[in-house]
Amino acid sequence: MQIAMIEDRMMRVEDVRPEYLDRGTFFGDGVYEVLRSYNGTIFAFEEHLERLANSLAAIEMTGVDVNHIRSRVLRAFEQAGIANAKIYFHITRGSGPRDHLPGKDLQPNFFLTVTELEEDTRLKKEGVSVSTYPDTRWKRCDIKSLNLLANVLAKRDAERKGCWEAIFVNDEGFITEGSSSAFFGIVGDKLRTAALTANILPSITRKYVIKAAKNIGLKVEEESLTPVQARTAAELFLGVTTRDIIPVVKFDGQVIGDGRPGRYTQMLIEEFRKFTG
Repeated sequence: MQIAMIEDRMMRVEDVRPEYLDRGTFFGDGVYEVLRSYNGTIFAFEEHLERLANSLAAIEMTGVDVNHIRSRVLRAFEQAGIANAKIYFHITRGSGPRDHLPGKDLQPNFFLTVTELEEDTRLKKEGVSVSTYPDTRWKRCDIKSLNLLANVLAKRDAERKGCWEAIFVNDEGFITEGSSSAFFGIVGDKLRTAALTANILPSITRKYVIKAAKNIGLKVEEESLTPVQARTAAELFLGVTTRDIIPVVKFDGQVIGDGRPGRYTQMLIEEFRKFTG
């Protein structure tokens, strides 16, 4: 008899519920999105759905109607009734026996949560510390996939060092991005951030930060910083979906500027607010 065990309970393999046989669990075979709302309105909803469609196409997942996903998200958001919400959802290729090759008749699985998003105003007022970590992720970080173990390990390392975020540094010695954020520096009158390549997530927040920078007269240079350049930058900050712009006041133990959120960072925070209504 073929058996399975869930915790201490044994059963026949054929009696295992489909959610335990999800390819997302077995292989990380799925994609996800995280959105947020401001005062009852979902921010940059269409941009997130466009990125979702790109991720689905990149992993060759079929059977997903993005318009149906839009409807599901809106229905759940309306039902939750949370003005400032974090909306998470993922789509996996489906459930079935563990095999690297998926079955031909699999139906994608969908999971979503809408939760309260509590703002921590201290982050913007005081800034955060970050620390570097080797970028050991796979080479297609432009796909927003469920394969996030390297990100988890980096974030745990940062926490052990008393830092809020881990900043990935690739084998060539350049900063790519944070474990759950986009990374930016102010060098002179320029905003510096890594160019979008296969090893960079096309962050929606990044897109709006660049737009905000141009609005306030900053030149934008899509070029990676080294850790040495970051430590000596006038200002540093992060772009995070659920937090928008977070100032960085300490990088690998080095105080940035005067140890307080910089002038341009504060201007960008104010300019970003104009996008959120």
